[in-house]
Amino acid sequence: MAKVLHENETSSDSTAPREEQDDNASMEKYLRNKNLVLDFLSSDLNPHHLQYHWNKVQFLKKCYFYLKFQPRHVCVRDQNNMMIFADILQIANPCQLQKIKKVGKKQTEIQLALLTELLEQLERGREELSHYVQICDVETFLSQWDLNIKRVLKLSMFLNKLIALEEPRKLHVKHSLVSQIHLGGALHPPISFSLYTKKPPIFDRIESFACQTWVQLKWFTESQESHLERWQLEIKLVTDDSQTEPGYGRTQEVISNPCIIDHLQPGRLYEFKVRRSDTHTLVYSQWHDCIVLKTKSHPVEDTKEAPSRSLMRRLTRPAVSL
Repeated sequence: MAKVLHENETSSDSTAPREEQDDNASMEKYLRNKNLVLDFLSSDLNPHHLQYHWNKVQFLKKCYFYLKFQPRHVCVRDQNNMMIFADILQIANPCQLQKIKKVGKKQTEIQLALLTELLEQLERGREELSHYVQICDVETFLSQWDLNIKRVLKLSMFLNKLIALEEPRKLHVKHSLVSQIHLGGALHPPISFSLYTKKPPIFDRIESFACQTWVQLKWFTESQESHLERWQLEIKLVTDDSQTEPGYGRTQEVISNPCIIDHLQPGRLYEFKVRRSDTHTLVYSQWHDCIVLKTKSHPVEDTKEAPSRSLMRRLTRPAVSL
């Protein structure tokens, strides 16, 4: 009997260190794996990083998307069977161009919708994974590690896809852009299509101001905007339901920034909207900036000097046909 008790004591003494070693190993593995998840959450999926992408996507939704051709000029035969170097828009089939623009618009809408969906999935995945790490015990965490690592890899894949989609992409179309009339029986030249963006014009709230019968409007644009860029201004007299007078509004195209809008009524509220003018290659635009200014009731209220006649002519001249 004494011999049996001695053997049991010896067995217990040898089992205790093994269990302790197993516990230590499990804890080390738990801490290592947990830190991997926490590092992922605090780096790639930290709230500031996600907010940066939210801001980028929201701004992208305000941009103007355009169709880009490569190459822009191609060699074709003229009526005298001579080879000429022509701008592709001059010889493009109008119907085919519209079809390609519709494809570009559809792709842009899908791209913007996917960006929003991916960001929502990333935020939701971050919240679920972070909550799981906080409340899960060691044994459960280790037993479900394969599931957790799949979650991390899936979120990482979503993030990479998000970054790739934040840039406009190539268009894959089967339409022949150049008319066969201009090709003269030659093969259709290889033309690639892609999209690019331009920033939306945003009113300068400081440099835009109203006087008694005119206002000056100025907006922020690209850093190297063409001086021939066209802008569309919408002017609307703000009225309320109690007023019996009819509403007033007009739209005009300008190529100057800043510009002067005159022939306004004193002491009235006017709403101004600015957008880029439509072009042959514009495929998508949904947002425009808006500003409301009130003209002065009396000339003495003007703190700005009235523009000279030459300046008025320069800033209010209409866009010329190019």
